[in-house]
Amino acid sequence: MKVILLTELKGKGGEGDVVEVARGFANNYLLPQKMAVLATPGNLKQLEMRRKNIAKREEVRVADAEALKAKLDSVKVKVDAKVGEEGVLFGSVTPQMIADAVKAQFDVELDRKRIDLRNPIKVAGMHEVGVSLYREIRATLDVFVGAEGEPIPGMEPEVEEVAEEVAEVEETEEAAE
Repeated sequence: MKVILLTELKGKGGEGDVVEVARGFANNYLLPQKMAVLATPGNLKQLEMRRKNIAKREEVRVADAEALKAKLDSVKVKVDAKVGEEGVLFGSVTPQMIADAVKAQFDVELDRKRIDLRNPIKVAGMHEVGVSLYREIRATLDVFVGAEGEPIPGMEPEVEEVAEEVAEVEETEEAAE
């Protein structure tokens, strides 16, 4: 059965694509969820008229995904977990925990379903995690798993930077008095 997709459907296509799907999938899921419409001659004609708008939205989505990819590829995320002896975790790190850490540290909203953990993270340390942002655009997050309060290796604040911040705080306090 041919349908016109109204939203992106993983593995099938994006908005405005005409795809062939199983009749049951279309009747029981896509059509009731308003994710697709039947590919009738009238709907195909409307689609041609909407192609320009769809292309503009696609450009914006790709640009946003590329900007987010550039931001995520350059950051290190710290996930706090209970760590036992020899760096073994009590439990494992979930995609939701990573999404929450990214939200808290960088104010970026990530869908947990788009975070790709090939294997469960059960050991403390640095791990690379893939994030599917939009279609083929993927970012790679450096996730550091450690005990609460443990700094990320290589990310300790420089002594000079801390001294400058302390001096600025002291100057503002003196000015306030």
